[in-house]
Amino acid sequence: MSEEDLVTEEHLIEIVENQLTENNPPRVKETLFRLTMSGMERPEAMEYIACALSVEIVDVIQNDAKFDGDRYIKNLDSLPETPWMG
Repeated sequence: MSEEDLVTEEHLIEIVENQLTENNPPRVKETLFRLTMSGMERPEAMEYIACALSVEIVDVIQNDAKFDGDRYIKNLDSLPETPWMG
């Protein structure tokens, strides 16, 4: 199994759903609320959140790094902008 097979959009969405259910971190729920209140449909908002999460997952996998919760929160706060992609 390659690294690309380990993290799919489906897996990321599942992780985000779990974070919402557990309210951990709370910023995920806050971000979903903020994005949907701004007019974004829930599935699109979930994709944006999963994108912010993917930055951390890729760093963990590719660089054998520790999950950076502070950076994840910062990336959630920047949504719908995705400065880490540009």
